[in-house]
Formats: sequence, structure tokens, C-alpha cells
Amino acid sequence: MLKLDAAVQAIKLTDADRLKIDARARRELVFTVVSQSLVGLVVALIFLVFGGVSAALSSLAGSAAYLVPNGVFALRLWVATYRPGGASPEVFLIGEILKVGAAAGLLWLIAHVGGEQVNWVAVLVSLIATLKGYIVLMMFKGFWAK
Repeated sequence: MLKLDAAVQAIKLTDADRLKIDARARRELVFTVVSQSLVGLVVALIFLVFGGVSAALSSLAGSAAYLVPNGVFALRLWVATYRPGGASPEVFLIGEILKVGAAAGLLWLIAHVGGEQVNWVAVLVSLIATLKGYIVLMMFKGFWAK
């Protein structure tokens, strides 16, 4: 255990290192939300072509059920990169719990407001696609990782 403590203490970040890490974190937060938005739009367009307007609107609602809470959470983390301490692990955990709760609440709202007009296949496919939209980032990471 002493070796690990010594290794942790040996890591010293300069102010320039911290600024570089914060800038990269901001960039990756923005690109994550943008890529998830683009994936949601592409899925909605696919449902528009093959399922009609109702399926496309259901798809957009499914994407928004995850994208809205995730965007708010990402904005919160983005703002935290400008503070000296950043976001604490506790705030991060609470934010994740609230994000999942908000997404569940938005799905309930879709069911409650949309009723029989909701195409649940489109909602769930776009929800899952938006959740996994960060994979687009990993595919194209070379374009923006500098």
C-alpha cells in the first residue's frame, strides 16, 4: 500500500497540465452531446423514411428522453471544469442518478401524453441509439483529438 501512496503523491500536475486537461474535457463533453444528437436525428430520419411522420416524432421523443437530461448534466460538468476543484465524485454520482430519473420521467411523459399514437419501437430504438451515440466519437476520434 505504501508504494501506491508514494506513486500517487509523485504525480504533480502543473497549471498548464490542468488547463490542457480541462480544455480536453470541455471539448469531449460538447462532442459527446453533439454526436448523440446527430445519431438521434439520423435515426429519426430513418424512421421518417420507413415509418412515416408518427414514427419519426416518436423517434425524436425517444432521443430527447435521454438527450435532454444528458445535455443538462454535461452542461453542469462543463461549467465545473472552470472551477478549481472541478466536479466532486459525489456531485457526479448525484447527477447521474438525477439524469436516469429524469430520463425515466420523460419516458413516462411520452407514454402519458402520446398515448396510442406513440410508436414504441421508434422510441426505444432511438433511445438506445442516442445512449450509444458516443460510439460515433470513438470512430472519429482522430479528427478532433489533439
